[in-house]
Amino acid sequence: MAFIDYYKVLEIDKKATDAEIKKAYRKLARKYHPDINPNDKEAEKKFKEINEANEVLSNAEKRKKYDAYGEHWEHAAEFEKANQHQRYYGSGGSQEEFNNYGRDANDDYSDFFESLFGNSRRRSRTTNQQYKGNDFTTELQLNLEDAYTTHKKTVMVNGKNIRFTIPAGIENGQTIKIAGHGGDGMNGGPKGDLYITFTINNHPDFKRDKDNLYATVTLDLYKAVLGGEVTVNTFDGKAKLKIAPGTQNGTKVKLKGKGFPVYKKEGDFGDLYITFQIKIPTHLTPKELELFTELSKLRTT
Repeated sequence: MAFIDYYKVLEIDKKATDAEIKKAYRKLARKYHPDINPNDKEAEKKFKEINEANEVLSNAEKRKKYDAYGEHWEHAAEFEKANQHQRYYGSGGSQEEFNNYGRDANDDYSDFFESLFGNSRRRSRTTNQQYKGNDFTTELQLNLEDAYTTHKKTVMVNGKNIRFTIPAGIENGQTIKIAGHGGDGMNGGPKGDLYITFTINNHPDFKRDKDNLYATVTLDLYKAVLGGEVTVNTFDGKAKLKIAPGTQNGTKVKLKGKGFPVYKKEGDFGDLYITFQIKIPTHLTPKELELFTELSKLRTT
């Protein structure tokens, strides 16, 4: 497989910060996402490369290895071991000295390192060491309603459709792991994992703060003054609230258990907080103006 420059794939400089990497990934992932480019093989290939590049460069440890060893970054540990082995033997060090340093001279190395550090003092061997496959990362957007209930979702990662369950109460920015859905392992090693980060879109009527919801309900002046009843929306239907006479603008009430579900705690919910906003009537009729004038006089006597 030809070497892929991950920095060029994400169109960033090698000195790019974590924030710049994340921004570049999001921009390109949206541009080449299969949902936006259906049946476009080139876009699909590009999308795979973008995910692969982000998987490595967004991980500080993997990026360090990649910067140091390029296309052979996945074998960084072997490289260091072989390099250390070569330093001991190349400097005339004895087998005993090497063993005393805590290394085993009979460890196997990959064919690649054999070619780099071929040494007549050790036999050429074929490595059987197993390596876990690369982890993949992706992002998924949900509406607030979607995050309210447990449901299944299918995402495409590297050309494969992966169906999984999203628990109710997933939070904005939360990342979950889907084990065994990353890259293939080497030499029979286990597959990597898939990490999905969620972005929860804002809702026009509700604001979420962890497990609690917040909403504003408009009251007309007459109901605020005289009291009565009002119907409000919640995520599991409508609820009736009694309005006390003389309710003031900004008054808050709590509807216990009408908030958001608690993540992975079935049956547990946060609360819904309602703030009342009093609407002052406009375009009053002459009769209404007359009555309000009479009321104002009664209040001052």
